[in-house]
Amino acid sequence: MSISVYDRSRALATQWYAATPDAETYGYGESLVRFGVAQRIRSWDWQLELSSPAELGLPSDAVSTVSAQGQLGLGGTYYASNANNTNPAAASLKQGYVRYRFGEQDKSIRLGRFEFIDGQETQPKDTGIAWLQANRISHRLIGNFGFSNAQRSFDGADAHWGSGSFDLTALAARADQGVYNMNANPELNVDVQYLAATQSALGGHLLLRAFGMDYHDGRTRLTKTDNRALASRAADHHNIRIGSYGGDLVATVPAGAGRFDLLFWGALQSGQWGAQSHSAGAVALEAGYQLANLRSAPWLRGGWFRSTGDSNSSDNKHNTFFQVLPTPRTYAQFPFYNLMNSTDGFVQVLDAPGKKIHIRSDLHWLQLTSNHDLWYQGGGAFDSKVFGYTGRPANLHHSFASVIDASLDWQITKPIDVNFYYAKSYGKSVIAAIYPQTTNAQFGYVEFVYRWGLSQGDNSSANRK
Repeated sequence: MSISVYDRSRALATQWYAATPDAETYGYGESLVRFGVAQRIRSWDWQLELSSPAELGLPSDAVSTVSAQGQLGLGGTYYASNANNTNPAAASLKQGYVRYRFGEQDKSIRLGRFEFIDGQETQPKDTGIAWLQANRISHRLIGNFGFSNAQRSFDGADAHWGSGSFDLTALAARADQGVYNMNANPELNVDVQYLAATQSALGGHLLLRAFGMDYHDGRTRLTKTDNRALASRAADHHNIRIGSYGGDLVATVPAGAGRFDLLFWGALQSGQWGAQSHSAGAVALEAGYQLANLRSAPWLRGGWFRSTGDSNSSDNKHNTFFQVLPTPRTYAQFPFYNLMNSTDGFVQVLDAPGKKIHIRSDLHWLQLTSNHDLWYQGGGAFDSKVFGYTGRPANLHHSFASVIDASLDWQITKPIDVNFYYAKSYGKSVIAAIYPQTTNAQFGYVEFVYRWGLSQGDNSSANRK
């Protein structure tokens, strides 16, 4: 039997696009404690994990009275999502499952409540591919929303069947409440089915995946977020049923003192968006070069992403790419946007100047794909009372924002990390039409993470996670 404790504490500061007299500049704190017990007995293993998230000192006036301005950063979102409580806290069942392994580690079936992340079905041995899989492939459509305080779990079953370099993963589950709502216990009327086949080739330097996914949202009393008039959306009480089909490719190629990396990800969607038919898609192309033979292994990368938007709100067709149940901050480190109706060109630099220090800096040039659609924010269903995505009008503008950020992650000891993050957004015409007073925004935090684990027969308190 093993026992684990995870403790994450943050101090956050936000300066949102000016919305005076509401509070666009504020700070607050948050903490997350996860306590788990797990055991493996022959071919069976189980895990029970409790979670206790808390927000401290949320701003009570960071939700604008001007409807288009909405929630002024994450502080306003947490406040509105917890019945206007400035210090919400709760305890929830984060994970509780039993798993049976069919003789080998890579053949198993799991039942219960658990976390699930699409695109992360395998554990590549190539360190470059492993980083790209975790940071540039996974979480795009299904994720645990790990940056948020209450996070996301699923109730259902998943299965893995692996043989050598091949893996087949299946999921059938319902999403749980959480994310911004501190009470993560209830189950939502939202379900997803997922199947993915992943193949490693060329000695582990090439990773291929094909996937299919079906999503259903039966919360028919909620008003959907899209570019239709409010009256049309309020009258639409039909379910959302969307299929997503796609694949990705990640490769590393040795060259000189380092290696090139190449990445492709793409998806097409079809189905029903309530009373409207749904058809959409998205594509990502990325490349980089890492001086892997140098001590700090500096890495320069760049890429381009584009998802479809809806250009006609009255044709009974919904063409906005739907991000389903992702972890949006994986692709928007300053999470004032997501991958819906989005065009994003970026460059990023990564380096490890010390063995336990990792730095990263990104520069993004953002546009809205359709100027008849919305500026979308959020990461999917997390409550039975709100839709999970918010939208602000584009007002016939494409030019959205430029963002520059920097992060430093420092592993002080094996169980203790301290992480720093800062970003600044320079708003363009989309933002200026909604926030005319100040079109720039800033966001940053300091984060302390502590991990502790103890296995049966071990009297030490060393980290074992």
